[in-house]
Amino acid sequence: MGAFVDPLLILALAMNFVALGVSRIRAVINAVALQGILLGFLPLLVHHEIGLRGIVLVAVTVPLKGLAIPALLLHAMREAEIKHEVNPVIGYMASLLLGAVGTGLALMFSSTLPLAESHVGLLLIPASLATVWTGFLMLTTRKKAIMQVLGYLLLENGIFLFGLLLLEAMPFLVEEIHRRLQAVDHAVNRPFETVLAASQDLSQKLAHRLPRALAARFGGRALFEQRSHIHEAGAEFG
Repeated sequence: MGAFVDPLLILALAMNFVALGVSRIRAVINAVALQGILLGFLPLLVHHEIGLRGIVLVAVTVPLKGLAIPALLLHAMREAEIKHEVNPVIGYMASLLLGAVGTGLALMFSSTLPLAESHVGLLLIPASLATVWTGFLMLTTRKKAIMQVLGYLLLENGIFLFGLLLLEAMPFLVEEIHRRLQAVDHAVNRPFETVLAASQDLSQKLAHRLPRALAARFGGRALFEQRSHIHEAGAEFG
């Protein structure tokens, strides 16, 4: 099934160029919806033992990215009565050129990253970086709010692609973070516990010794005063 990953990613990259080079908003919505459906099925192809968590991820992602959000955007387009992005900040040819440059740089940069053996040679990282770059271009060079929302969706698709690499490692990462937090908590609280134990021990010692010291001091003074009174009384009678 891994042989289908790269063709799907190539189709997803093609949707990036459709989004950058087309002025019709409906066509861009359809392109982003198709890309969302393609990416939604990728967890089943990238991870062979995906488990229940991955199946739930696919079951939620495909309807959400491919149907629900595009339907809302189409409804907003009809309500706003807009069909085209007429005057973008950067023209469509320039956008396509920037998209091609970003895709090429993503391919070059991804080859320098340390990846697991099962992910080496796949287009996951280049497609992820290129899709994030395309979303950024859409977000910053389009004036219509719907087109900017589509840019956000492309950004999210790129982040989703990158997150597929961490799908299997996520439980281990959570456990490791939990273990490190416990170690930090123990290291921070241990000095306070030591000081608290020492203060409690000191208070217990004071509680035992202070009454005796006070009794010895004030008791001896009382005895001295009593002897002084007896001596004075004897002197008077003498």
